[in-house]
Amino acid sequence: MSRTPRGEPVTHHRLVGDPDIIHATVARHLAEAGQTYTANRRAVVAALIDARGPMTLPALLVSDSSLAQSSAYRCLAVLEEAGVVTRLTPGSDHAFFELAEEITGHHHHLVCEACGVVIDIVFPPEIEDQIDRGLTEVSAGIGFAPRRHTIDIFGRCSRCT
Repeated sequence: MSRTPRGEPVTHHRLVGDPDIIHATVARHLAEAGQTYTANRRAVVAALIDARGPMTLPALLVSDSSLAQSSAYRCLAVLEEAGVVTRLTPGSDHAFFELAEEITGHHHHLVCEACGVVIDIVFPPEIEDQIDRGLTEVSAGIGFAPRRHTIDIFGRCSRCT
């Protein structure tokens, strides 16, 4: 379960995928980057799988009390460098971390401006196609070639409205 920056639980409605497949994918990415899949890195990935969405470092430490803060920071840095974790900084005091889209699938975020929670959302394919077409059209007009996109929608969550 994901947590707000203050460590409060928040439920998510997006499935991450089979944990065994995720761990195998992470191990492969780390090996390709010349890194090993240590017990601490596995614990960080397991916490991100269980969170089912973005989580802050304080929430990560609450979810697995065996992780030292310095170890968690190092693990997140290595996992981010290997391309299996993404850091989000949606205008809050806290960075959020989540498994990369290659692992979880393409998605966007709802960001509560009151409590700071970040919630993953998936648009229906027809809306995602419209967004892609619009971004391609606008980008082509200025000679830019988009590779990917992500949308952060700011507002208030159901707990804060």
